[in-house]
Amino acid sequence: MTEKTTLISRDQALPGRSEALATDEVHFVNGRPLKGPHPEGFDTAVFAMGCFWGVERVFWQAPGVWVTAVGYTGGFTPNPTYEEVCTGRTGHAEAVMVVFNSAETSYEDLLKLFWENHDPTQGMRQGGDVGTQYRSAVYWLNDEQRMAAEASRDEYQRALKAEGLGRITTEVAEAEPFYFAEGYHQGYLAKNPAGYCGIGGTGVVCPIGVGVSA
Repeated sequence: MTEKTTLISRDQALPGRSEALATDEVHFVNGRPLKGPHPEGFDTAVFAMGCFWGVERVFWQAPGVWVTAVGYTGGFTPNPTYEEVCTGRTGHAEAVMVVFNSAETSYEDLLKLFWENHDPTQGMRQGGDVGTQYRSAVYWLNDEQRMAAEASRDEYQRALKAEGLGRITTEVAEAEPFYFAEGYHQGYLAKNPAGYCGIGGTGVVCPIGVGVSA
């Protein structure tokens, strides 16, 4: 692998900062608070599947989703900037936090959206976006999510194998601190309708989805 697609270790990470980055207070599309408070009893999920602009739109359009936010997670540098994440020296993935009403949708429904809106076999890239920040990952917040994520990964891997396709490289790991990205990234494709979209648009063709139920 090239340096750009090789995960760094903690001692190689940029130092970051103690204060959080400035970001939007509410979602650009639905006006709901990004950081809460969220309705009592709602659940949270965190996914990484390439450039977070398109990923966020996939989820904010989904039934039962209360609010979404983009940010950085899975790395070492506290409160990183977008420019720092793009160097590969923070260890973070571009990710989306999804707050959802489990009475209207399920974590399994969100996993189905995750698997079927990107190519989880590409390693440290997604389409033309290359680097560790574009890796595929499910970051679980409790044991129930972990078991559901692992089970769905195994089911989709069986479907891929049956079609003679590749091995899933998706990371399934415990959620670490989620650092909200800068305001201009939040709801980016609603603010910039003609903006680049490699996910849920025209950039990435998902190889799976047929014959799989989530």
